[in-house]
Amino acid sequence: MKILITGGAGFIGSHLSQRLLDQGNSVTVIDNLSTGSLDNIAQLRQNPAFTFVYDNIRNTSMMGMLIKECDCVYHLAAAVGVQLIANQPVQTIETNIHGTEVVLETANKFSKKVFIASTSEVYGKSEKAPFREDDDTVLGSTIYSRWAYAASKAVDEFLALAYHQEYGLPVIIARLFNTVGPRQTGKYGMVIPRFVESALKNEPLTIYGTGTQSRCFCFVGDVIDAITGLMNSPSAPGRVYNIGSTEEITMNDLADRIIRLTGSKSTKRLISYSEAYGKPFDDMLRRVPSLERIQSVIKFQPKTNLDQTLNYIIEYERQKMLK
Repeated sequence: MKILITGGAGFIGSHLSQRLLDQGNSVTVIDNLSTGSLDNIAQLRQNPAFTFVYDNIRNTSMMGMLIKECDCVYHLAAAVGVQLIANQPVQTIETNIHGTEVVLETANKFSKKVFIASTSEVYGKSEKAPFREDDDTVLGSTIYSRWAYAASKAVDEFLALAYHQEYGLPVIIARLFNTVGPRQTGKYGMVIPRFVESALKNEPLTIYGTGTQSRCFCFVGDVIDAITGLMNSPSAPGRVYNIGSTEEITMNDLADRIIRLTGSKSTKRLISYSEAYGKPFDDMLRRVPSLERIQSVIKFQPKTNLDQTLNYIIEYERQKMLK
C-alpha cells in the first residue's frame, strides 16, 4: 500500500512510519518540522520505499497531490505539548483545525480512508474516570490556553464524524492517552523525558503543581499496534476510540520510580503551574481511559508495563547522552 502520514517526522509518526515500512508498505511523510525532527527519520530516509516532504499540511495543492496518490492517510500532524500549547495558542488552533480541514476535504475528494489522531485532552476537566468515548466533555474557561487545544481537537472530531455521516468517508478517530517511548522530547513539556534527563544528570526532578495528579502512560509500540489494528479493521470507521494504558501513577510516584530505575541521586522539586508556564494554568487530576470499545473491535491490550517502558526510555536517553 501507498500510505501518507502527516506529522510523520514526529515522535509517534516516526515509529508508525517504521512499522508500516517493515510491513512492506510505501510511506510518504509530510512534516514542517515545527515539533518533528529529521533525526527521528534519518534511518528511514535510506529506505527507497520512504519519501519525506518538507511542507505544511495547510498547503492545499501539495496535500492534493499527496493524498491523490496514496491509499490511506494517517493524520498525526498537530501542535503538541503542554508548553507549546501554552506559549503558542494561535499556532495550536490554526494547525489543529485548519490542517485537519484540509486533510478531510482532500481525502473526501479522492475517497481515501483517514485515521485522525485526537487526544485525551478532549475529556477536559471531567472527574468521571475511567473516561468512555461517549462521556460528556467538561472544558475549562477560555482564559486558559490549554483548553484551546482540547477544543480544537474536539472540532477535529466533530468534522471527521460529519464527513463520515454526510459523505460516507471512512474515518477512524483515536484519543491518545500519554504515549511515551524513545525519541520523545521533553522540549515541549512532556514529563517522562524531562524526568529521565534530569535523573541521569543527578539534577532535581521538577514536578509541576502538587504532584498528586495522575496519568496513564502507554508505550509507543503498543499505541502503534492499536493504530494499525484499527486502520485494518473493516468495522472500525465512523467511531472514536481511546488508546492508552490503564496503569495509573501520580507524578510524585513517577519521579520516585525514575530516580530508582536510574540509580540517580536526584531529589524532587515542586513548583507551581504559574512558575512553570509563566501564566495561570488549569489542569486535570486524573486521566484514565476505558478500553472497552477498542477491545471489542481489535482486542487491544497494552503489552508493555510502565517499568519496561521507563527502562526503554532510560537506555535511549543514556545512549543519546554518550553521543
